[in-house]
Amino acid sequence: MKNIDTYDFNGKKAIVRVDFNVPLNEQFEITDDTRIRAAIPTLKKVLEKGGSLIIMSHLGRPKGPADKFSLKHVISRIEQYLGVKVQFAPDCQAADAQAAALKPGEVLLLENLRFYAEEEGKPRGLAEDASDEEKKAAKAVIKESQKAFVKKLASYADCYINDAFGTAHRAHASTALIAKYFPNDKMFGYVMEGEIKAIDKILNNPARPLTAIIGGAKVSSKIGIIENLIDKVDNLIICGGMAFTFVKAQGGKIGDSICEDDQIDVAKNIMKKAEAKGMKIRWDNEVVIADAFSNDANTKIVSTFEIPDGWQGVDAAPSTVAYWKEIVMKSKTVLWNGPLGVFEMPKFAVGTKAMAGILAEATANGTFTLVGGGDSVAAVSQMGYADKVSYVSTGGGAMLEYLEGIELPGIKAIKEE
Repeated sequence: MKNIDTYDFNGKKAIVRVDFNVPLNEQFEITDDTRIRAAIPTLKKVLEKGGSLIIMSHLGRPKGPADKFSLKHVISRIEQYLGVKVQFAPDCQAADAQAAALKPGEVLLLENLRFYAEEEGKPRGLAEDASDEEKKAAKAVIKESQKAFVKKLASYADCYINDAFGTAHRAHASTALIAKYFPNDKMFGYVMEGEIKAIDKILNNPARPLTAIIGGAKVSSKIGIIENLIDKVDNLIICGGMAFTFVKAQGGKIGDSICEDDQIDVAKNIMKKAEAKGMKIRWDNEVVIADAFSNDANTKIVSTFEIPDGWQGVDAAPSTVAYWKEIVMKSKTVLWNGPLGVFEMPKFAVGTKAMAGILAEATANGTFTLVGGGDSVAAVSQMGYADKVSYVSTGGGAMLEYLEGIELPGIKAIKEE
């Protein structure tokens, strides 16, 4: 596997898979360009070392070509950050001439990969009542045409860089299959390298004590992470709505709080594993409760195990946040994934925002802090702490699967000899 810092890009064309799946408003204006800014160091490295760029990405979830999902809407922002003109190929499968004509220092952006069903390798247009035989035949056809799709993309360049960690958990044409065409000329970009190194610091030989703060609404979406971390962490804090499944599993009264009854046994098993390891799982001692799922609801603070009927847990209480702060400040490594409360409602985002500040303080004291997950990332960003924690992951589903210990296709494809 080659390294982007030592690879000789001089006179070569690099095809780079980035994640430019950025949000656009109704006027097709970018409302958050974090993902574009994140990829710029990788793109600049190729240009600075005498190479030319062919950039490919997806945008949204189109079912075919659609103007609102066209990557032409992001060209001006790429040009702004790269400082060079960006050419555009309106058909990513017909860019032969444009790619061949690229000179060192020039940039070509391919149209949205997902305008083609071959990118994801899933047939489109199948009738809902299609038979199993029809589905099987359609899959065989798309898999065969996917080979030609990947071959064409690969033909444009001399080397391949994957810098799209957010799609690394998908075995798509541009994230996994194309790497096979560059057995000796494939590498990670800086975004991928950063994500992998940050998460590996959690999973492999972290500085201890290691504390994981896992929140969110549902236990079912975090089971894999919790089970993979249970043998690795020294402290496990379970917060947010998912905590009430664990509270109910212990016989606690949770009122009308969110709870996954079908996960009660799972919660019990997790607690048994923790007990066998001699580790205590921690959750709210006290919780802010509300008499309605509304920002205008009446609230009060009660014991997490004594929530009355008609009330529901919506945020961690100040005393609980203070207790968790003690744990975090004594830790050398901290992972935070998921909110402490109903973050989308300002009144119940207090605990989550407080945790963002706590992690910033811990980082300043030398703790390695990794923040991942939409609401957790939003909290550190809104509070101005994004550059005050060690690493902010924007990997989404890819980060979750990697934390579960799953081998991601996009990473495996680069590492394979």
